This record gives sequence, structure tokens and C-alpha cells, in this order.
Amino acid sequence: MISKKYIFYIIAVLFITACSNTRKLPAGEALYLGATVKVEDSLLSAKKKKSLRSDLSSITRPRPNKKFLGMRFKLFAYNLAGNPKKQKSPAGWLKNKVGEPPVLLSDLNLERNIKVLQSTMQNQGFFDVYVSGDTSVRNKKARATYTVRTGTQYKINEIKFLSDSSVLQKTITGSSTGTLLKPGEPFDLSVIKGERERIDAYVKERGFFYFDADYIIIQVDSTIGDHKVNLYVKVKPATPTESRELYTINDVYIISNYRLDSPDSDTLKKDAEYYKGYYVVDKRHRYKPRMFSESMQFDPGDVYNRTDHTQTISRLINLGVFKFVKNRFEPVPNIDSPKLNVYYYLTPLPKKSIRGEVNASTKSNNLTGSSLTLGWRNRNTFRGGELFSIDATGAFEVQFSGQFRGYNTFRAGLETNFLIPRFLSPLHIATRGGYVPRTKILLGYDILTKQKLYTMNSFRVGLGYLWKENARIEHEFNPIAITYVQPLLITDEYRDSADGNPTLLKAVEKQFILGSNYNYTYNELLTNRSASGLYFNGTVDISGNIAGLVTGANIKAGKPKTIFGAEFSQYLKLESDVRYYAKVSPGIIWANRLILGLGFPYGNSRELPYIKQFFVGGNNSIRAFRSRSLGPGSYQAPPSRTFLPDQSGDIKIEMNTELRTKLTSIIYGALFVDAGNIWLYNNNPDKPGAQFSKDFIKEFAVGTGAGLRFDISFLVIRLDVAFPIRKPYLPDGQRWVIDQVKFGDPAWRKQNLIYNLGIGYPF
Repeated sequence: MISKKYIFYIIAVLFITACSNTRKLPAGEALYLGATVKVEDSLLSAKKKKSLRSDLSSITRPRPNKKFLGMRFKLFAYNLAGNPKKQKSPAGWLKNKVGEPPVLLSDLNLERNIKVLQSTMQNQGFFDVYVSGDTSVRNKKARATYTVRTGTQYKINEIKFLSDSSVLQKTITGSSTGTLLKPGEPFDLSVIKGERERIDAYVKERGFFYFDADYIIIQVDSTIGDHKVNLYVKVKPATPTESRELYTINDVYIISNYRLDSPDSDTLKKDAEYYKGYYVVDKRHRYKPRMFSESMQFDPGDVYNRTDHTQTISRLINLGVFKFVKNRFEPVPNIDSPKLNVYYYLTPLPKKSIRGEVNASTKSNNLTGSSLTLGWRNRNTFRGGELFSIDATGAFEVQFSGQFRGYNTFRAGLETNFLIPRFLSPLHIATRGGYVPRTKILLGYDILTKQKLYTMNSFRVGLGYLWKENARIEHEFNPIAITYVQPLLITDEYRDSADGNPTLLKAVEKQFILGSNYNYTYNELLTNRSASGLYFNGTVDISGNIAGLVTGANIKAGKPKTIFGAEFSQYLKLESDVRYYAKVSPGIIWANRLILGLGFPYGNSRELPYIKQFFVGGNNSIRAFRSRSLGPGSYQAPPSRTFLPDQSGDIKIEMNTELRTKLTSIIYGALFVDAGNIWLYNNNPDKPGAQFSKDFIKEFAVGTGAGLRFDISFLVIRLDVAFPIRKPYLPDGQRWVIDQVKFGDPAWRKQNLIYNLGIGYPF
């Protein structure tokens, strides 16, 4: 319970803050606290009135001083700073950077707000609206009150698309089936503006290059009675001739080495090389003309349309070869039919570049680490827009004190990628759209050393295809995905530990994966995390089918089969990650995630290979449990004084929900609940309780907590504090531990509170 003394202090702070905000006002002035709008209408529903009050209040000006937790701290800071003599002094910083000057009653223009409210209502079809306004002052605090008598809202009776013999008007009339204007709907100027923009986009898709939405007029007849209007859609008589004409593409010129400080000169056309309908200006022969022909969505003779125009620009940018891309359309003079010459001006990126990336991390078990990645890029490797890259990575994770001191982790790797901006396939696959498809060839090597335990190396080879249907949908198909993992060194200490816990050998077993995989991504929130929307990522991963058929692999019938002396894996793995973000209010986001994973080992395998298995617990998973420490099922690994073995499974269910709210300009708070677990597909006698069963829900782990996010646009630093409220490894009937939560008990905090420091949002 909060004592009376603290309640008194809180009331005193509120009182002092409120008084100080009015004490320093100029003589005869009052602090403006905002506007209240009253809507008077007997026909409108309560919901509609509430919506109108909110909308109308938001457009009144000025806006009052900002509040936080009911108090105007910015105004308080402004008054507290006084009149500093130096702007760079602490008082000057407090006043000008933190503070906010008072919004005064004299800043209010009542008549202007009345006109704005009246105009806004008329734009929504309330043609008979009446608005009045008044102010009230009490204790140097002022408010404005506006009364809105709406009258009856006019509705649309009929929409007519006027026609004549011109191609333009016929095209506009042909768009009428998609009109936004509907009989019976209220008159709304914003919808009418949207209809003009819809028509503009429609005709631009059909060759009218110089047309503009301003050339559309929608006349309103409100004299038909019964509070209804007729709407007439037509082209303005003053529309220029060139805006009424349908244009086709004549010649397309591509200037491949354009500098931004150069004029858009076309004198270089004489140096152009003609290739499959296009003129390419490339005197130094840096690019193969084929690269441009695959990017162009226009063909000479095509009717101009906006989609091809924007998709061509997008393709040229997505090649990753050019820093800037711009274009220009020019009408062809002195010809019978309207035509356009098209010019693309391309500014190349540097052919070769080096980049570096440094990361640092710390964990609640006192492990501290860092990683460094150095990358080299060679763009346009073979003059066809190819990208060749080499990335070298080194990382470490150490503990300077505690039970795991000396058990440090070191990782090094080298990965090469070769991206070709087309499908490299025996079959010719033509693609259209704004995104360039790519063929990807991958070679990689990694070595992992856990001091005093083991050293592993791995090789990766891949051939795949990446393509996007649109901005939201992306595909990746890797018909060849080969991974070979081999232990180089296993210490006696690790082998001795494995004698008491045979599952430890799973982490150091030799793995040979001959597989293929496909990944599908749908994302409605590419650029705006503060909006509502859906994200979905699904993966299908399969391995060992052909090898299993050739060798007749069946582990149940005997020892696993081998290829080149190595056991190969056979499995089918399915995984989905579904997220939904709901915008509860302008400052509150409700984020949700569901992960479902199923691994089906068969033939030559009893479990998925270790690097393909699922894990839970940690910074971006169930945050109330340490990384990879949960499961599988109700199994709990025996305690170790030297190291924490990772727990893995073939099946995974994880659910997360998080309420995010903005606290200040860059600080966000979060409350969250995480739940889930992993399981094995087949029974493992060394891990009792690990197999998936019909009672899987009883084996869910549940954790909850709170966090802070420091969002500075290009970087998000996250601190989460979580604790378990359900532990699946406890005996059935004793797994809920919410009644044992004791924040005041140091022993409970040490055992249950988990601190997660991370970069970026957890999902």
C-alpha cells in the first residue's frame, strides 16, 4: 500500500506544477487549455456524434501545451528556466530544448475556427450546418467551446458520367464500374477527390500521359430536393489538347554513365547501340545490353501506361548497380500520331566497395560478446549486373567471472555469394514487374570453438532463386542446399559429461544435409511498424530423399546409411511465423506472434539434424527463460557446473503478445506474455517427457514481464525484464508458479528474474 505521506507528496507536486504554469503569464492573459466541440443533432447516432466531436476537435487551433501523465511538464520546465542570459547554459537548454512556451488565449482566433469547422462539415454533406463558438476563463485558464448544429446530411442520388465522341471521355466513362461514388452514400468531398485521383490513374494506364486529376470536374446538383444530390463527372472544357491525346512509345534511350551535374543532353544519341528495340549509350562498354532489355517494361510501339513506367524505374534501381535513376519523356514533333521518346539517365555506383559491421551483446548469465564482419563487394562483375560478395566474420563470447569462466566461445566464418539478376535456368522464364529476379550461388565455411569442450567446422553450398511478386510478397527457392558439419576436436571433459548426459553428443555429431527448401514471405509492414497489418513467413525444408532412395535407408532396420563415409539426414521440416500488429491508438501498438514448427525425421534419421532443430527461450523467444534452456517437453537437463547445454526439438509452438506504448519522444514501454515449448517427434529414452503427445498443452512454459525500448529511428535498444509463471519441468499440477512470485525476496529474484538486453524489437 502507498502511505499517506507519499500521496501527500504527489498531490503537492501536482498542485505546485499547476500553479507555476499560470503564475508567470503576462497581465490580462490566460493559459489556453483546448477546445470542446458539442454536436447537436437528433438524427445522428451516438457513435457518429462521438466521431464528429473527435474529428472536429482535432482541427481547431491552436493546440494546447502537451501533457504527460496529466501534467504539462514541458511548460513547467519552460517557466522554471526563467530568462537565461546565455542560450547554451543549462537554463537555456532547459527552456529552449526541453521546455515549451505557454499557449495563450490571445493565440486563439475564434472566428477562424468557426469557419474551418463549418467548411469541414459542409465538405461532408452537412450543407445546412450552423457553428457558434465562445470562450470561458477561470483562474487564468481558458477554454473554447464550439456548438455545431449539423442539419440533415445530404446523400448521393445519382452519378452520371457524361459522354462525348472523344477517346478520353469514352475512356473515363469506361472506368465508371470502379467508381468510389455510390448512390445512397453521404456526400463527402474527400471521396470526390479520391474519385478524381482514381480516374487520373485509370486514364494514365491507358496512354494519356499528360492528363491530370485537375482536369476532371464533378458537378453537384443539390436542388433536386429531399436532401439529395446528383453528381455529373466530365472533363473540364479548358483541358489542353495534349492532355486529351493517347500516346505510344517511340524510341527508348538508356544513358548508362550519367552524372548528376550534367544537363539532360541528348547529343550522345549518336553513340547509341541499338539492341532489341532499345538504344543503349555505353561508350566504354561497361554493361551488356541484355541487362537493360531485361529491365525495360516498355517496348517501342506500346501504349504508355504508368505501371510500366514505375516498374522500369524500380527494376533499374533494384539491379543494385546504379546509385541514381531518373527518366524523361519527350513528345516526338511533326508526326501524325502522338508519340513519346523515353530517356533513362543512370548514375553508376562504385564498382568495388568494402563495408564493416560491429555488434556487441551481453546476457543475464554474465556472458559478454562481440562480432566483426568485413565485406567486399564487386558490382557488375561480368558486365551483366552481377554482384559478387565475400564476407568474413569473427565473433567471441566470454565470461570474466562466474561458473562458466574459461568456457569461452569463438566463431569465424567466410561466405561468398554470387547474385545474377535473372533466372539462371535451362528453361527461359520471363518475369515482369518492378523487381528483378535473382539466381544465388553460395559457398560458406564456419569454424566454432567452445574452449575446453569442442571445435566444429561446417561447409555450405547452395544454389537458389529469389524473386518478388510485389512489395509485399517475396519468394526464395533453393533446389540445392548442402551442409556438412564435422567435429574437429572433442575434449575429454566434454566426453565425460556426455557419459552422464548422452544427449550432449547431439551437438557434436557429424551432419550431412542434402536438401532443398522454399521460403514465402508476406509483409504488410515493410516501412511502417506503427500501423496495423499482417506478417507471414513460411518455410518448407526437405532433405535426403534421393540419397534415401538410392541407399534404401531405414534406421529402424539397422545402422544409418552413409555417403562418402558420412551419415546423411532425412527429414521434412515445416515452419511458419505469423505476426499481427494492431494499432490500438496513435501511441499504442498490440503486437502478436505465433510460431509453429514441425520436423518429421524418417528413413536415415530419428531426429532432425542439430542445426535444423528448434529452440526456445532467450532474448527474442520466451524471455522468462535463458536462451535455448527450455524443453523439450517436460524434460529438464541435469545441472552442470561447467556449461549450459542447448536443448533442441523437432516440434515447436511459441506464442507471444506484447503491448507497446510511447512514453516520450524516443522511449517506448512494453508489457508482454510469452508461452510455448519444443518437443521431440520420436521417443528418446535419454530425455523422458520430451516426446510430443496429446497432453502437449500441459507442457507449455509461460513467462511475463515488462521492457523499455529506446527508438532513435536507425537503432532500437531494448531492455526486457521477465519472470516465469509456469514451469513445464515441474511435476504435473505444480507447474503454475504465479502464486510464488516474490519481488521482495532476493533469492527469488536471483533464480527467476531474467534480464534481456537486445538490439531491435523481439518481433
